Amino acid sequence: MSIPNSTAACSVAVQDERNALYRKITWRIIPFIFVCYLFNYIDRVNVGFAKLQMLKDLSFSETVYGLGAGIFFIGYVLCGVPSNLALTRFGPRRWIAVMMIAWGLLSTALLLVKTSEQFYILRLFTGAAEAGFFPGMVLYLSQWFPASRRGRIMALFMAAIPVSGLVGGPFSGWILNHFALGQGGLAGWQWMFLIQGLPTVLLGVLAIFMLSDGFAKARWLSDDERRLLEADLRADAASKVQGVSDSVSAVLRNPVVWAFGLVYFCIQSGVYAINFWLPSIIKSLGFSDALVIGWISAIPYLLAGLFMQLVGHLSDHGGERRWYLVVPMWMGAAGLIVAVSFADNPVMAIFGLSIATMGALTGLPMFWPLPTAFLSTAAAAAGLALINSMGQIAGFVSPYLVGWVKDMTGTTDVALYLLAGMTVLGSLVALSVSRR
Repeated sequence: MSIPNSTAACSVAVQDERNALYRKITWRIIPFIFVCYLFNYIDRVNVGFAKLQMLKDLSFSETVYGLGAGIFFIGYVLCGVPSNLALTRFGPRRWIAVMMIAWGLLSTALLLVKTSEQFYILRLFTGAAEAGFFPGMVLYLSQWFPASRRGRIMALFMAAIPVSGLVGGPFSGWILNHFALGQGGLAGWQWMFLIQGLPTVLLGVLAIFMLSDGFAKARWLSDDERRLLEADLRADAASKVQGVSDSVSAVLRNPVVWAFGLVYFCIQSGVYAINFWLPSIIKSLGFSDALVIGWISAIPYLLAGLFMQLVGHLSDHGGERRWYLVVPMWMGAAGLIVAVSFADNPVMAIFGLSIATMGALTGLPMFWPLPTAFLSTAAAAAGLALINSMGQIAGFVSPYLVGWVKDMTGTTDVALYLLAGMTVLGSLVALSVSRR
């Protein structure tokens, strides 16, 4: 039986209205939180560039650096779930502002570090301050976009990661070079923490005015737009897998949540190995100028940003989430192996690092549509924070492992092979849990 023309026309009109609504929401929300996440990631990993100067200035070993880079994630993991629960209690607008102002000030204070103990303490508290930001943003976006649109939205939001490498690498290299002589009594690495940390404080203040505590309180939406969005989100909630209790204790006991956490840990192991050690790996290829290292490090991030957007759109249109996650994970593992295997060939090594960065970073946004489609709205606050916290443990394990192995063997090869194997393990778990 054919559909009457009037019914078909009505359906098309509603779909056009829906597409226009989500374009409006995207342009209103994504640019600001993209910039926030950009500085979040720059503040988190700029110690990778500071390492090029601060280790010599402060007489730190590779192990001290690896522990300092990684201890950030101890604070992050300990505060992840409580911070996300606080976000639901006080509202995204206020809590995100508090977090950003706090971590901006703490990140800036790294310029005052003189001892390894001070380095550890500041990194620990910076991690605690940042803990609720990313899982809070995932939860926040799930309250604005149904599951069918989250692949591309997460790719847009998380494009801040490759952009932070694309922009942050050359910018950090320029700061290190420009201020290398110690203008104003500060070394280049100290200027870098100052210049890159203070904008986060300003963004935290702006969050009060730029964010809305849910679509029901968004004055920039009409009543009709609110009703359409509410209907879409209600239908999306009804389609979730049943059997996950909304209580925090039940979420923490759910084996599927822990399986997702293991997958995310494996993905992040490769990501953080790249983020924290890419400048040093490029330097070991024979490049000594900090600005040149910054520009070369931008290449993998540029390719990763483009690949991330392509895969995000394909995953929403294809509707098959599993393989759009697993294949990039395999690319990440293969790229690390190529980079290690051809360490004596700079072109092939950078090619391998580019493939690894494209795969590892694309795995991040392709992962989150799976748990957000599985967890109910009430269970998501604790569940997403737990999954993210498990993933962030890799931020401690991965850089510390690489630093320790390099101190013991003089090379990062063994550590990168281990991380490649871990990524493959995560892909197999992802196939298993997503098949259920």
